[in-house]
Amino acid sequence: MSTDVLARPLTLPSGEQLPNRLAKAAMTEGLADPRGNPSEALMRLYERWASGGPGLLISGNVQIDRHHLERPGNVILEGRPSADAMARLRDWTQAARSQGAGFWMQINHSGRQTPRTVNPRPKAPSAIALNIPGRQFGVPIPLSESEMPEVVDRFVNAAVVAQATGFTGVQIHAAHGYLVSQFLSPRSNARSDAWGGSLENRARLLMAIAERTRAAVGRTFTLSVKLNSADFQRGGFSADDSVKVADWLAASGIDVLEISGGTYEQPRMMAMDGIEAPDLNGHGRAALNREGYFLEFARAMLGRVRVPILLTGGFRSAVAMASALEAGGVSLIGLGRPLCTDPDGPKRLLHEGGELDRPELRVRLGRGFLGPDSPFRIVKALNGFGAIFWYYQQLRSLGGTGKLSPSLGVLTALWRERADQAAWLRSSRSS
Repeated sequence: MSTDVLARPLTLPSGEQLPNRLAKAAMTEGLADPRGNPSEALMRLYERWASGGPGLLISGNVQIDRHHLERPGNVILEGRPSADAMARLRDWTQAARSQGAGFWMQINHSGRQTPRTVNPRPKAPSAIALNIPGRQFGVPIPLSESEMPEVVDRFVNAAVVAQATGFTGVQIHAAHGYLVSQFLSPRSNARSDAWGGSLENRARLLMAIAERTRAAVGRTFTLSVKLNSADFQRGGFSADDSVKVADWLAASGIDVLEISGGTYEQPRMMAMDGIEAPDLNGHGRAALNREGYFLEFARAMLGRVRVPILLTGGFRSAVAMASALEAGGVSLIGLGRPLCTDPDGPKRLLHEGGELDRPELRVRLGRGFLGPDSPFRIVKALNGFGAIFWYYQQLRSLGGTGKLSPSLGVLTALWRERADQAAWLRSSRSS
């Protein structure tokens, strides 16, 4: 089939015009300086991605609270930034928009998914710890009702700063088990006040952030939300819940809805490139035998949620992407990990079709009892996170030298990334 649809421009409800239908999806970069400002390496990375031809780039997590990072090295945006911080944000947008693409800031708060090394007692909806081996995350402290307005204010403030520094939009991260997603899920939200219980109450934080942000930035600044299709856990945020929340978001005036799925406990969003995410709770693995992991859910939303849909997860071929755009109720295709090792992939897809390159990880952590199918949960976690850290190291290489490190072993990447994160934490606390 023709893949010309990939190159069609798209005008969003906000009026923003994107030059094509390919988006560089949000991926955590870990390349902020010790104060949490965009570094030169981060700017080089986004300039490199921009040259690869996507019509849209979405930043990795920009955290609204330095005590609730997703990982050491996140960009941090709290309160009124200094003049230097504002200048660095503007430089970042100039790098990302250098080839005419849109650039959205993804705004996030990690809640209970804050690593113990950052904060051993993070704030969350309820005092329910992550069910993950290794003691990487502490038992959270429930947010009080009096703290909830401040959380909303922090999201809104970040959006206002993004607008002032040249971003063309923002994306509220309400997926993957971070704070807003934690409020949506009954597995992590056991509250009995106005912020828990019914779906309407569990969605109150997300809806307040979306509505207040829209009021603050106006109609001509793109507002997107990233939402789980489901948590893929029994008793969690379900597909039916997701459709209802998506409908409420559309009515509130968002411009784009990105569909994803999973949490740290059931990380469907991490299962890519033939690397199966660790199955930590016995509910089965993600289906990796087709492109577009969440395409069927997007099709189910067609006609029910009248807002452009960005779909990320599993896409590799131009034909599959074009098919999703033509018949799947999808307006944009998000590309994540392939761009860690194939930053020119979008340009090639647009002009030549074909498929994105698939990286070959040179070393596995082990086989049998030490492999990804090990019956031991800690070994599964090491395999999964070792592969993720391999990608982190590729981003560090691209931002640093402009070159990849394809021969890097997974085990080496795991320990190297741990060392890099520890060094950032030491520098951050002494700066």
